[in-house]
Amino acid sequence: MLLPGLARRITAASLFSIGAVLLEAASPSSPIRFEFVKIPFRLENSETPARNAPETMPGGAAIFDYNGDGRPDIFFTNGANVATLKKDSPKYRNRLFRNDGKGVFTDVTEAAGLAGSGYDMGAAVGDYDNDGHPDLFVAGLHHSTLYHNNGDGTFTDVTVKSGLDASLNRPDPEFGPYWAITAVWVDVNNDGLLDLFVVNYMQWEYSDKPLCAIGGVADYCSPKFYKGQPNQLFLNKGDGTFQDVSKEWGLRAHVGKGMGVGMADYDLDGRPDLFVTNDASYNSLFHNLGGKFEEVAFETGVALTEDGSFISGMGLDFRDFNNDGYPDIAFVALNNQTFPLFQNTGKGDFREVTTESGMRDPSRQMSGFGVALYDFDNDGWKDLFVSRGHVESLNQPGQPVDQSNTVFRNLGTSGKWAPLTEEAGFTSAPPARHRGCAFGDLDGDGRVDVVVSALGQDAEIWMNRSEKSGHWLDVALQGTKSNRDGIGARIKLVTKSGAQYNHMTTSVGYASSSDGPVHFGLGSETRADLVEIHWPSGIVQTLQNVSADQILKVIEPTR
Repeated sequence: MLLPGLARRITAASLFSIGAVLLEAASPSSPIRFEFVKIPFRLENSETPARNAPETMPGGAAIFDYNGDGRPDIFFTNGANVATLKKDSPKYRNRLFRNDGKGVFTDVTEAAGLAGSGYDMGAAVGDYDNDGHPDLFVAGLHHSTLYHNNGDGTFTDVTVKSGLDASLNRPDPEFGPYWAITAVWVDVNNDGLLDLFVVNYMQWEYSDKPLCAIGGVADYCSPKFYKGQPNQLFLNKGDGTFQDVSKEWGLRAHVGKGMGVGMADYDLDGRPDLFVTNDASYNSLFHNLGGKFEEVAFETGVALTEDGSFISGMGLDFRDFNNDGYPDIAFVALNNQTFPLFQNTGKGDFREVTTESGMRDPSRQMSGFGVALYDFDNDGWKDLFVSRGHVESLNQPGQPVDQSNTVFRNLGTSGKWAPLTEEAGFTSAPPARHRGCAFGDLDGDGRVDVVVSALGQDAEIWMNRSEKSGHWLDVALQGTKSNRDGIGARIKLVTKSGAQYNHMTTSVGYASSSDGPVHFGLGSETRADLVEIHWPSGIVQTLQNVSADQILKVIEPTR
């Protein structure tokens, strides 16, 4: 049986047809439903008896239209031999799959030049040179790579040429070789050029003997046994090169164990801010002062969760989930730690609403890595997807390491969330140690689909088949004075049902990137009365009476 709209086609060996695996159907009454589709990529993490820490941390995913044909493509990072940090076997290649439509993808990794060479973790998509072709940064263990999109279906490794290699890939005299988990493209100084913020984890060296054990059996060590590393900021100089300004912008003084990063202008002062989850440590909120960041996590109430204890903060999304115009924060952690929700008060700080929203109790039974806020049923409220799986390799009482993914449906003005796992179709695939997740409309039906990686298993595509999905509007931005991607632009959309808010960013989830139009669900409304765009340049653009169910392409006016 094939999924609707996914036609089977047998072609050359380089092509495959995505076969649907419908082991059990979701309940027709579920407001959000996904169907499981296999894709032939296996995340190889080089798991060893010694349980070296990096083995449990890959790998990221990205959805972006690399060749400009209007169809979102899929990229996966992959591991390497953990002893040598080299991709010494074809199984360790990173993978790029071109979307050919009708459910057919082509593995174009070799032709595109994206196989990689090291132990790779995360992916970040952004057009750093404003040439109209999305470029790709791959964060890795002791080695990261910047790929320039040549516009002809190929990429060139420009890590050395761009000036990034000296700071990223050579051992720091104080912190050793950097272990980069993820990154975000962000125009920190609003000069129209995307800068690169890299999230670093901890200081690590290979061991062929177990360092930690649970019940006498080797397993992954807690991050408390390792020293942390600071994050890095590279300013785009506009000539294809970058300058390391980590110290000047106040980042080097803040040592953490970064796992995720989200970008949003939380105080609406026109400058993008950055929230970083740290593993078993205080979170960081870097407030952009213009020319420097100040770390304000304690002052704003996001350094710790409501229990006041350290948790294993993983992936995050920094986005308005209650439609009040102010970006909120959602991130995930491990069993018994909850999935914290911080609601922006609009007064320069946040309050945690994990318990009162109904998120605390169900999430305490779960472990998450990736998380993102998207309106999966197009009802006008952003829902919360979580890619689930534990860090450890051994099952503990009440703590299975392999878990099914979950979507928490946003119940709107009540402020409550309803967890959907089996109901949403996620038990159609075997539970796994899921990691990265990326989002985009893979088949052009106006519903947001999901791609998820899993340690030692095939990746998963979850096609959104929500039957009662509402109308929608995708806003595709093209900056002129602002960066071409429009990253950092804030969008207000108004219908007769009320207002919604979103912003353009490609940094979503864990070690992953989603470069698509800004998505809005409209429910029963067939048009938007108003679309108001606040560009990073300061220009405000207004469109009226916009029809639903389309990708609205908007070019920033010159004044």
